[in-house]
Amino acid sequence: MSDADVNHLSVLMEPVIDQNRVVLEAVGDIRAKVEDLPTRDEFNELKQDVKTIKAAVTDLSRDLEKHKSLPAQVAHGHA
Repeated sequence: MSDADVNHLSVLMEPVIDQNRVVLEAVGDIRAKVEDLPTRDEFNELKQDVKTIKAAVTDLSRDLEKHKSLPAQVAHGHA
């Protein structure tokens, strides 16, 4: 290959090299964002914790409603 051919090929390859660089940067950015996401196990654990909290809040709300519906003397320990 002559020097002219090499130079011509270099000029033709510059846009391809630039495009590859942009793609690699984008993939690196995506990888960094994905690394911050919770794993499936972490997500499932959090999901279970939320279910537990919901159940506890529901029970507490029911207890509070029962307490409010009691006569005042019984509710405050003056039975």
